[in-house]
Amino acid sequence: MVPFLAKIFRPLLNAIDSDHFPGGAEAVRELPERFEWKRAVPFIFLHLGCIGVVWVGWSWAAVWTAVALYLARMFFVTAFYHRYFCHRAYHTSRALQFFFALAGLTAMQRGPLWWAAVHRHHHAHSDDEHDVHSPGVKGFVWSHIGWLTSSKNFPTDYRLVRDLVKYPELVFLNRFDVIGPALLLALLYGFGAALGAFAPGLGTSGWQMVVWGFFISTTVLFHATCAVNSLAHMLGTKRYDNEDESRNSFLLALVTLGEGWHNNHHHYQASARQGFYWWEIDISYYLIRLLGLVGVVWDIKTVPARVYGRGAAR
Repeated sequence: MVPFLAKIFRPLLNAIDSDHFPGGAEAVRELPERFEWKRAVPFIFLHLGCIGVVWVGWSWAAVWTAVALYLARMFFVTAFYHRYFCHRAYHTSRALQFFFALAGLTAMQRGPLWWAAVHRHHHAHSDDEHDVHSPGVKGFVWSHIGWLTSSKNFPTDYRLVRDLVKYPELVFLNRFDVIGPALLLALLYGFGAALGAFAPGLGTSGWQMVVWGFFISTTVLFHATCAVNSLAHMLGTKRYDNEDESRNSFLLALVTLGEGWHNNHHHYQASARQGFYWWEIDISYYLIRLLGLVGVVWDIKTVPARVYGRGAAR
């Protein structure tokens, strides 16, 4: 019976396993960098789903759910995927590390180890020929979304995240990252259906909540996050000479809860704070500090005086 079940379910597991490469991950990394339709399908699916609003309509319940999920998941990406998993800018417990990794999966931006490996590589090669998403080298469209459609950039380079690989639960989430979007879809449909049944005056439904809470919210979240790779290396000001094109942008910082202070971040990556000065709004940092006050996170790294001195001198 067990071999029979394995024969049935193995192809399905392989299909959703981000680490399954018949020829090996290294062979995939050697492929030329190019646009591939099979890798573009999830993004096409995501954008097409937004058209569903034509059939499901809208309600304030669905719209505010979409806004709330955008803000919550942007925080999961900026504060945990980026500042925690990539840069280890503070500490938290193993249980909460797992919870926030799972929450981050719902943003549909792949697994935390893949995200961290790509970002660490970006910092090591910012705006040079090896940077996978530099607009100055490969153009805006490629840096914004094109690089995600290339199989070459799909495998997780576990060599760059050895500090995270020691947690098997994180490796599991990284491999089966489809768990996050699938869970969110199911919860949203159930939530919308429950509201439709028990609070019909709100005018929502399961499918309406899916279109607004998942497709529209996730699409906006996706482009806002990608704008840090593209626009944050094209538009804005440069406080520090970082030998790359990272920029500071107030508008992008508002949209991404603080990630728009990209020139600051590239100059000093270890800090949980990216808006170095009080007027540089960094909502993710404020929330990290709040989590620190209640003991959820600790050892929060901030900006040393010498870094402020360099900025003032410039």
